[in-house]
Amino acid sequence: MKLTRSALALTVGALAPALLLATPALAAGPAAAAPVTAAAVTAGESPYDTMSDADLRVEVARILAANPGRGVTREANKALDGTTEDVRTFLKTGLAKAQDEDNRVAIAKILFANPATGKAVKREATKALDGTAADRAAFLKTGLRLAQAEDDRVDVARILARPGISEALRAEAIRLLDGGTPEELRYFITVGRYQL
Repeated sequence: MKLTRSALALTVGALAPALLLATPALAAGPAAAAPVTAAAVTAGESPYDTMSDADLRVEVARILAANPGRGVTREANKALDGTTEDVRTFLKTGLAKAQDEDNRVAIAKILFANPATGKAVKREATKALDGTAADRAAFLKTGLRLAQAEDDRVDVARILARPGISEALRAEAIRLLDGGTPEELRYFITVGRYQL
């Protein structure tokens, strides 16, 4: 029996808290939230190949409950409107393609939405856009943070080079340049320097 979208929404609404609490791996992304099945999966076979229509649709609902980007949402809803094979294909290959589309959009926003984006972030974002889907995912997961830290270090050095800065500001800038974490650098640039 094929579940209707409203029945599926009610099911997800009722199960969402339990599913989210039971699956901490969902925070790592939809790929990490693949269900554990009792049936053995042979090499070259996907766990989705042995799942029922209802189980496949619940898996897509779990992905939608994680509030994904527009591409994933659009493709997931298309799959839910289709056949069991449409849902299975979405989970096996369509999800990754849609997630890459969302990653491209996110990187483009980083590049073009803020005119103050630093050189390192621009350089690494451009590399990611020109690279593979894995490059784009890695940039968003860790590369952006590291590139932003590089730009923040440059900004801290510029602050340190200004004449007439206070001793407290100078001491904090030197400390950060000697080994501040990316988070400490970001805080100093956005907030901390104005407090000293």
